[in-house]
Amino acid sequence: MSFLRPERRRARPGAEVADERPEDPVGDLLRRVARGDERAFEGLYDAVAGPVHGVVLRVLRDPAQSEEVTQEVMVEVWKQAPRYDAARGSARGWVLTIAHRRAVDRVRSAQASTDREGKVAARDADRAFDVVTEEVEHRLEAEQVRRSLDVLTDLQRESVELAYYGGYTHRQVAEILGIPLGTVKTRLRDGLIRLRDEMGVVA
Repeated sequence: MSFLRPERRRARPGAEVADERPEDPVGDLLRRVARGDERAFEGLYDAVAGPVHGVVLRVLRDPAQSEEVTQEVMVEVWKQAPRYDAARGSARGWVLTIAHRRAVDRVRSAQASTDREGKVAARDADRAFDVVTEEVEHRLEAEQVRRSLDVLTDLQRESVELAYYGGYTHRQVAEILGIPLGTVKTRLRDGLIRLRDEMGVVA
């Protein structure tokens, strides 16, 4: 009686390659995280938080901000875990790519904020300058008007001061001075003409 040697089972194509492929513990954790495994996320955090912080710190060069961005990265990893594709690279590389992108975004955001604050400060400075300029010009004009009032007759000056400094209407000026309305209008007209000529205003 003879015994036949058992036929060697033919290996699946590529099986040897798969067996020789190095293990990726981070990838295994990430795939479990994609299924909502919180314990796996704890392990993933321990495995990659340090390298993530290192990448972020090299970009930001600010320890406080780096810690904050590191936390943001890990939250994003938790949310985006189902999108990880092992065919495109290692899990660790995928996580560190997210970290680098987040850090660059923070730098750009900070720069944009600085630029906006600079523009606002410049605009406020210009506005303050304009306000000061207008105030100075107004005071100079007011002083010039007061000096120019000296060229008026007493009656003209009295009418102009009541109408334009006292805020009275022409009729009220006439009542205060006890003179006809037409006389008030004539005094005001002649007085303003003399003020215009004295101040060099072109009609």
